[in-house]
Amino acid sequence: YKPSGVTEGAVKYALLTKLCTDLNNMDVRPPVDYVSIEGDTTKEMRVTVGPSYADHPLVVGPRYQEKDFRGQWPVALGLHTSGVFLLGLNGGVRTVMAMDKAHHVRTFHVSGQLGRATDTFYTDGRVTERSKFRHVSRQLLDKYLATIQAAHQKSMFELSGVDIQSQDAYELAVQGLIRPADPNVPMIYGIRCIEFNPPDFTLEIHSTNEHEIYLKSLIDEIGIRIRTNAVCTGLRCVRHAFFTIHNALLRKHWTLQHVITNLQDNKRILKDNPDFYSSLLSPAKLHDPSQKPPLLA
Repeated sequence: YKPSGVTEGAVKYALLTKLCTDLNNMDVRPPVDYVSIEGDTTKEMRVTVGPSYADHPLVVGPRYQEKDFRGQWPVALGLHTSGVFLLGLNGGVRTVMAMDKAHHVRTFHVSGQLGRATDTFYTDGRVTERSKFRHVSRQLLDKYLATIQAAHQKSMFELSGVDIQSQDAYELAVQGLIRPADPNVPMIYGIRCIEFNPPDFTLEIHSTNEHEIYLKSLIDEIGIRIRTNAVCTGLRCVRHAFFTIHNALLRKHWTLQHVITNLQDNKRILKDNPDFYSSLLSPAKLHDPSQKPPLLA
């Protein structure tokens, strides 16, 4: 579970440092023996065996170090985003790289606040505009969110080069989610309001190929379209493919034993979902990459 305000690299370093500390606190191998032959060569020489200082932890450092591990994540979350963060270790690097090509759907809970806008689309930015929001109701917000979802659903088929009312579109839809071949094309599969307490609200967004600034700007654009302003106050990834927050390790659980248990649980998840690595690419791969996706209707 990645905390907000921490980079992906910092999470990786903190986890590897903790793993190395726990491994070094266990019984590690002793220094290799050093064989020394001493004495006058014209007489019987004396053979002594002792620990080699060239292999002593006080000389070469701890037995386990961060550089002994390889770590990689499939897609970045962003500095201000917390939640499910997948990290492949050693052999798991190949798994996460396959995930990167599969364009799996992620679910975010994005919080916003009505009545103000900032230059960074985030709550820590400089306020550039303030506006009234008393006219904004749950029904008005839900209506516009439905418009966004419909626009993206229509775009899925347009990028595939088929008519949404045709038989080809139906056959394409029954095959599963339509994923854009271009990883730079964000696609929203579902968006709804799960909490509305003016001026605060929270949206649940199911998407792929999104990034942090896209979600922040989405909140800003929603505010403009409902005749007010809105700024993003928080982002949390609650699901990545088959992995949810229930599978994520909190920072206090970044220990050797918890990581080993988590690795075993994740292997079972991968085994139970054999289509995990399938990108399920549709004819959308034929679309023009220069065509921009609809941010909003």
